[in-house]
Amino acid sequence: MIIDFHTHVFPPRIKQNRAKYIDSDSSFASLYSLSDSKLATADELIAGMDKDGIDISVILNIGWTTHELCVETNDYILESIARYPQRLVGFGTVQPRSLEAALGEIERCAQGGIRGIGEMRPDTQLLDLRDEAVMRPFIEAITGHNLILLTHATEPVGHEYAGKGAITPDRLYPLITSYPDLTIVCAHWGGGLPFYALMPEVKKAMSNVFFDTAASPFLYTPRVYEQVIQLVGADKVLFGSDYPLLAQSRLLKEIKSLDLAEETERLILAGNARRLLGIKNSFSNPSP
Repeated sequence: MIIDFHTHVFPPRIKQNRAKYIDSDSSFASLYSLSDSKLATADELIAGMDKDGIDISVILNIGWTTHELCVETNDYILESIARYPQRLVGFGTVQPRSLEAALGEIERCAQGGIRGIGEMRPDTQLLDLRDEAVMRPFIEAITGHNLILLTHATEPVGHEYAGKGAITPDRLYPLITSYPDLTIVCAHWGGGLPFYALMPEVKKAMSNVFFDTAASPFLYTPRVYEQVIQLVGADKVLFGSDYPLLAQSRLLKEIKSLDLAEETERLILAGNARRLLGIKNSFSNPSP
């Protein structure tokens, strides 16, 4: 089994009316203003999965700035996992600054079979991760429904790219230490956060933190796999492609080329995701 933990899909109306949503939402604009930025529907993802041999994909939302756009796109994710219950796992999104509405939306999504919230973008969503008045009820709603939080992450150094943002390890770490019971997936290798696991207190704090490989070829050389596995363990790494930014086959080929131990490869490609998502031998979207 192969599980891609990081893909994005959008309703056909957003793909067909990209300019409208660029004008409506600064977070979407930061990601998809360039004409070569790819958008895909759930049907297109399924076709790609069939082509590349992917069994299950986690379909993520993005960090919209308004509650209304969160709801609109969550509806499509709920619809998609209902249409493809054996192939897709859904993550919804909320705007925590609209707190009461966000808490209600988490409840609605959880009841609909959503397994997590993400890909959150605290910087473009203007969310202060240290604001307890907002963050504590938000996190309590996530943990109360046994959901996973998946957040964008980025390095404080290196090249710029569309959507890089400013969610660097120093901003993620206080979130991790403040909510130790929260299961967090930090996208894009956590913006380098695993490298700080050489500090014993950091490694201890990250007991419920996982890292996906989304867009890895655009960020790191393949040596990153070996280094992160040594620092935090193979049981903390999740295969993620960032489809449609990258074809799922590209990340899969990179991992297959590394000559990893069989058990290590199995954990990265499916074992860790199955454990987090509660997927047994035959998959059906588990009830929250």
